[in-house]
Amino acid sequence: MKNNLVIVESPAKAKTLSKILGRGYTIKASLGHVRDLPKSRLGVDIENNFEPKYVVARAKNKTVKDLKDAAKTASTVYLATDPDREGEAIAWHLFEAIKLKDVKYRRVTFHEITQEAITNAFKSPREIDMQLVNAQQTRRILDRLVGYKLSPLLWRKVRKGLSAGRVQSVAVKIIVDREREIEKFVPVEYWTIEAELLKDTKEKSNSFRALLVKTSDSNKAEIKNRDEATAIKSDLGNAAYSVSKVDIKKAPRQPAPPFITSTLQQEAWRRFRFTAKMTMATAQQLYEGLPVGNEGNVGLITYMRTDSTHVAPSALTEVRNYISEKYGADYLPAHARSFFRKVKGAQEAHEAIRPTKAWRTPASIKQYLNATQYKIYNLIWQRMVASQMAA
Repeated sequence: MKNNLVIVESPAKAKTLSKILGRGYTIKASLGHVRDLPKSRLGVDIENNFEPKYVVARAKNKTVKDLKDAAKTASTVYLATDPDREGEAIAWHLFEAIKLKDVKYRRVTFHEITQEAITNAFKSPREIDMQLVNAQQTRRILDRLVGYKLSPLLWRKVRKGLSAGRVQSVAVKIIVDREREIEKFVPVEYWTIEAELLKDTKEKSNSFRALLVKTSDSNKAEIKNRDEATAIKSDLGNAAYSVSKVDIKKAPRQPAPPFITSTLQQEAWRRFRFTAKMTMATAQQLYEGLPVGNEGNVGLITYMRTDSTHVAPSALTEVRNYISEKYGADYLPAHARSFFRKVKGAQEAHEAIRPTKAWRTPASIKQYLNATQYKIYNLIWQRMVASQMAA
């Protein structure tokens, strides 16, 4: 029997994959990156086309040795790290660190850990995508150049422990610029007048509020001080009012699209005050797989780092079937609703964050999740189902 080696990032992901792939596959975890720029020096040759100098971290020496030994006896080594830039870079670093040039290797990617997704991924393996790897390397080198050069300056000029970064430094500038605009703002006094109007003083439940928008000369109501407001109020107090027109309009509200990374973080903060770090760590647990009763380890959601609202046709069909059976045809639009983000660089080949099975309701697995996992799963499940319901 062939002995195939599959390398992923985490033990949880390895456990879920092991259940799906079965015999003939050995799944091992790299525990994240095995190589990085050195901590003790810049590690980037500025004079030689910004060439990075990677090293294997001391804590990863044993992991690399174990993976090398396993690769020697493997028929094929499958690099099954995450389907994004970071995952592609981890796959490349593994290729380099465990010296896979003389071993048959393949790269496989999937956006959910389900039987169908894994089977399809292993049917169509590919080479490492060096464009994605180079994109990640560029970001890593920029992080190092900015942080390594600027952080010591902050230590000398401000205080120890501060750090500068490729992203946070720009964010700080935006905040400072905005604060300076606020400081320059000169407040101007203005007043508004509202009236509570009702047809019959005995029927106060039928009252409504009206905002004064024009004065008697048809000019916009710009009330600059208390005296002007008091004078206008005096005129209005004894006036008679009539409702000249009533417009009733229906305004259907379309449901929100399934979550992407940023909107999941925003909603989790708004609803539960979960930090972005906490939300993503929990979503990663749901993606990599958790024990669900007799099913064993199950991947509960699709990959959680995405900027795409696209949903696979098979998933759309499943969620529409769920809505039809659970709530009835009245709650189902005539056609599946598609969401496409008109954002430059959005990766529409990826999927939105959604449950791997619409029928796996939050209530049905609540007993297997901790409180945080349940809240995040419930949020993702409800958003996906609602996105395909009638407006």
